[in-house]
Amino acid sequence: MQRVAIARALVGNPDILLADEPTGALDTKTSIQIMNLLKEIAKEKLVIMVTHNPELAMNYSTRIIRLLDGNVIDDSNPYNTFEDNQNETKNGKTNMNFLTALSLSLNNLLTKKGRTILTAFAGSIGIIGIALILSLSNGMQKYIDKVEEDTLSSYPITLQEQTMDTASLLEAASKESYEEIKRKDNEIHSMNITNEMLSLMSYGAKTNNLYEFNKYITNNLKEFNKYMNNIQYSYNLNLNIYKENEDKTYTQVSPDQIIDKMGMSTMSEMSNLFSGGMSNYNAFTEMLDNQDLIKEQYDILTGRLPKSYNEIVITTTKDYRISDYTLYALGLLDSNDLINNYEALLKGEEIPKLEEISYTYDELLNLKFKVLLNTDYYTKNNGVWINEEKNEKFLTKLLDDALELKVVGIIKPKEEMLSNTNTYGGVLYTSDLTKYVIDEINKSKIAQEQLNNPNKNIFTDKEFSKEEFDLNKLKPEEISYLQSLALTNPEMLADIIENYQENATATYESNLEKLGIVDLEHPSIINIYAKDFKSKEALNDLITTYNEKNTEENQISYVDFIAVMMSGASNIINIISYVLMTFVSISLIVSSIMIGIITYISVLERTKEIGILRSIGASKKDISRVFNAETLIVGATAGILGILVTLLLNIPINMIIKSLTDISNISKLPFKGAIILIFISIFLTIIAGLIPAKMASKKDPVEALRTE
Repeated sequence: MQRVAIARALVGNPDILLADEPTGALDTKTSIQIMNLLKEIAKEKLVIMVTHNPELAMNYSTRIIRLLDGNVIDDSNPYNTFEDNQNETKNGKTNMNFLTALSLSLNNLLTKKGRTILTAFAGSIGIIGIALILSLSNGMQKYIDKVEEDTLSSYPITLQEQTMDTASLLEAASKESYEEIKRKDNEIHSMNITNEMLSLMSYGAKTNNLYEFNKYITNNLKEFNKYMNNIQYSYNLNLNIYKENEDKTYTQVSPDQIIDKMGMSTMSEMSNLFSGGMSNYNAFTEMLDNQDLIKEQYDILTGRLPKSYNEIVITTTKDYRISDYTLYALGLLDSNDLINNYEALLKGEEIPKLEEISYTYDELLNLKFKVLLNTDYYTKNNGVWINEEKNEKFLTKLLDDALELKVVGIIKPKEEMLSNTNTYGGVLYTSDLTKYVIDEINKSKIAQEQLNNPNKNIFTDKEFSKEEFDLNKLKPEEISYLQSLALTNPEMLADIIENYQENATATYESNLEKLGIVDLEHPSIINIYAKDFKSKEALNDLITTYNEKNTEENQISYVDFIAVMMSGASNIINIISYVLMTFVSISLIVSSIMIGIITYISVLERTKEIGILRSIGASKKDISRVFNAETLIVGATAGILGILVTLLLNIPINMIIKSLTDISNISKLPFKGAIILIFISIFLTIIAGLIPAKMASKKDPVEALRTE
């Protein structure tokens, strides 16, 4: 049985068993047991046995071939060489397929598990190095992309209806030259630049035709969507929002009334104290329409995001705070206290320190806000529309029946967001609310009357004029009506006269703006939020393409405030990654050479097996295929092992980076990269094993069989 095992190992095929007949030294019982065992083995494997005992062959074999002097003289199941030759001619293939070659190679590798594992590990070192660099590069790139997205969500490409063409301004300024004059000694001359500056500013002022550009966006929306996260339209419209107090009174919170109460000079000083941030601050702002982007940038503390035009959310800072200025603006704190404290501070008086106030989620969710349209303030009296905003009873009745805004959630910026314009907290509403207000305004009676009479000033019931108001120019019936009011309702008389004076020199456009009448297709500002800096460049190219196709009056001019901000960060990361990968790739070459050497050693060790395979009909191509299959297995094992080790190493790497920088999951191997690295490992090991495999296929079978 020991010789049987040796013969099986030489063949190298677990499906073939070479056996000697039981010798005469064995007793009959043992010989019968051996033959029965071989018979059982023959059910699953091909058992070949040479015997000189015809009786033994007749009792146990399924096919008997008789040989005499090396020639076949009889075969119980003859082999049809003609059919085989026909099949071989038709197929044009060797008998050993690639799966058989893999089976032979795997069997050989399993007999040398230790060496195979060490070889695979050595081959995986280069893969591990490249995979780790790829993991860090991928994580850093995703982090940079996230920073870019967050940054661009705060600093979009802004196109304004009225803008300053800085490029043209600088170009014009560079052409300006001052007249050379003859200077006298001991005299100081003036440098007259004021008029030149005013001329240059006038030269740079430009009106953008956003109506035409908006049509361009609509017609090329698929192209724009490739590069932008969202697009936001703004209009010359203020939302009139009031907070309902516990005593059923109302406080206007939008537009911000603090600025008007404190005065422009005071507000200028305030804005200097707060680095200019509050001069343009509004507690109520429109949120982006892309809710997926909002969810990426904000954590929902309670409730949900708005789904309807009458739903809003309150936003806090990253550390769950809302600035006291926002609380004043929202009416949660009395803005009069802020004004009084600041006036006292200007006088050098000591002001009381404001204690920190906390609000529960429920308290903020229960806040109630009301919305009034610009057109709601006006009533028609004696043919003219009068502003009743100062009439408290009228205003209270309006607000009681006005649209109520519901606070449906509280959100805060995510910790990893590096940039965020909302540093004070506030309220976010949807673009649906803006569209609702515009639609309702356009449907109102006063709006319809002004739109249907573009030459008539509805506030004076006269043609638009640039002349100042003059009582003597009123119609007799108007004068009679005013005289009657002087006796019956002097307050209304004062309002009507004020209305005449205020609107005497009004224009059709100024009346539309006052009433909030806007066309959704005529935005005053377009904000385009790019996905990243590459997308931002693509959007700039789309705008350039638009300008090239249009006349000068329809071309778009805008200022790109972050044209160079972080634009080279991605390139730097890529360059560093490529350099590191180049160095680590040297280890891949070294490991490939080592695998080639080990494959050559395997060829030397398996010389006799090569001879046996050649003797039973294996071609040179079959022998080469066996060793190529072996290097393929080693390469695949090295690649998979390298990826597994990389995934394990990423865990402590991420923990260390998290503790040092507070950035999570910075080292993350992309799935596609892992698959590519495995195939690279297989490819390199196959290349490394080609020469040894070729050498094995050229070995002479007779010489190979003689090898001990």
